[in-house]
Amino acid sequence: MHTHVELSRLITRSASAFGVCATVSPAGDALPHVVKAHQPTASSWSLSAGKRMLDIIVAVPVLLASSIPMLLIAFCVRVTSEGPALFVQERMGRGGCLFRLYKFRTMTLSTGAGLTMHGDRRITGLGRWLRAFKLDEIPQFYNVLRGEMSLVGPRPKLPRYAAIRNMPYRPGITGPATLAFRREEEILGGVHPSQLEHFYNRRIKPLKARLDLRYMKRATFWSDLRLVAATLVACVVPARIPATLRDRSAESPVLLSATVLDTPGESSAGAD
Repeated sequence: MHTHVELSRLITRSASAFGVCATVSPAGDALPHVVKAHQPTASSWSLSAGKRMLDIIVAVPVLLASSIPMLLIAFCVRVTSEGPALFVQERMGRGGCLFRLYKFRTMTLSTGAGLTMHGDRRITGLGRWLRAFKLDEIPQFYNVLRGEMSLVGPRPKLPRYAAIRNMPYRPGITGPATLAFRREEEILGGVHPSQLEHFYNRRIKPLKARLDLRYMKRATFWSDLRLVAATLVACVVPARIPATLRDRSAESPVLLSATVLDTPGESSAGAD
């Protein structure tokens, strides 16, 4: 119970920072598999040419400034582990269209579960360092430049994990759910591997989707800038999950059961 309460408070505080009220239900209550949204609503800024212009204005100098560091990282990835420097994978984009997402490879070439846990042995030594400072995400600015992603938006998911399949906006490098669950691997580290997919689909995915849906229909130029600034700070000073939550893998995987409440006068974002 202590673990459940501590983790619940952590997620609740993270959600409330983005204007979402999360209430904790008794452990074991099931949540919907996905958040239904026949046509997710979006703020005018989320769909504007101004947002796209901001993406380009930021992506171009970032790619130019990081070109040499990216070459060095790519070289280090190649010489420290077997396999290509880049990890390329199809992800769900705007309107349900698939696109090829680029990241620096941080894991071995061995196959395994799609979800990554804290202490996952597939993560290489260099990959662990790249993930800690989010340096593996730098190639995604190329996706931003191509118009497949934005600076701010829901993280692009694998089709089987996508909870917002028909979103009218581009997926993002960062977003409210990205920040709220930036230590997701440590949270999942307290779940037995056999229950990992079930726990993620029933507990974490619905809340992340609601965080993103709620933010995108209220997003503004200034709120996007605040999220980008908060992400930069989080990369330098990452939040830590309490040790008591990381060392309870033998216990029940049901650590958190949260539902997101709509504020008065707003309709619930429905699911796919």
